[in-house]
Amino acid sequence: MKFAIYGAGGVGGYLGARLADAGHEVHLIARGDHLDALASDGLRVESPFGETKVELPATDDPADVGHCDYVLFCVKSHDTKTAAESLSPLLGEETAVVSFQNGVDNEDWIADVVGESQVVGGVAYIFSTIKEPGVVEHTGGPARFIYGERDARRTSRIEALDEALSESEGVDAVLADDIDVEIWRKFALICAQAGMTATTRLPIGDIRETEASWTMYRRLMEEVCTVARAESVDLPDDTVEEWLEFAQDFEPDMYSSLHYDLTHGKQLELEALHGAVVRHADKVGVAAPMNEAVHAILKPHTTNQK
Repeated sequence: MKFAIYGAGGVGGYLGARLADAGHEVHLIARGDHLDALASDGLRVESPFGETKVELPATDDPADVGHCDYVLFCVKSHDTKTAAESLSPLLGEETAVVSFQNGVDNEDWIADVVGESQVVGGVAYIFSTIKEPGVVEHTGGPARFIYGERDARRTSRIEALDEALSESEGVDAVLADDIDVEIWRKFALICAQAGMTATTRLPIGDIRETEASWTMYRRLMEEVCTVARAESVDLPDDTVEEWLEFAQDFEPDMYSSLHYDLTHGKQLELEALHGAVVRHADKVGVAAPMNEAVHAILKPHTTNQK
């Protein structure tokens, strides 16, 4: 099958390389120095699940790629709306755009541009970054990708995607029963981990050891779950407890991508994370004071951002 990886960074680059190794036609869409390196030297993936080097076509112009079976959409959430406007050259009537991004609004934003029928929901659990231009480093932990039709149907296209990902080495592929549950479930963890490490400028180990901070970590998750349930998302009752236990095993020096972006002068995904919690909470009429606090603390850092 033919795949376009829109945003060939830590997540997209990893998936693109694994799919190429499995024999699929893969095109990378990237920009800047990373694109230059991909075009001239290929893509290298370093991972505990096996290293690989692939030579793949790379461009910053979707028109160079043409229609695909699948577009794996892996850009930062603050780039979603702009990138979605560029998808048209990639889309045939049956093309599926699969979002593997942080946040709960990306699928809707993409659907507003390309139509609901072409959008598939997804969740990525992987710690991977661009180590240097042309090199993606998977630093450990899972490489788990969950996906599903937004109406929960088992369509031929989602089953074909499941087969392609399941047969790719180094990919833990899961076809979800309800992708909205999976998206909001991960969102609860992201908002706690990102919010606390970014606002305190400290790693998870210090947060766990400080009772008040660990309590706030929990409350951030509880608020997200309350909002999700108010929006009729059937989150499991033990979501918060499961994630708290999971977070106990994080390496003590672990931060978050939001902290990294904040401390390196990069554009923040704040509006797609805590800003989204605040917006959704207001819509359904529930309180989210911890997420409001994180949003207010970090908002000045986005003043000059789009």
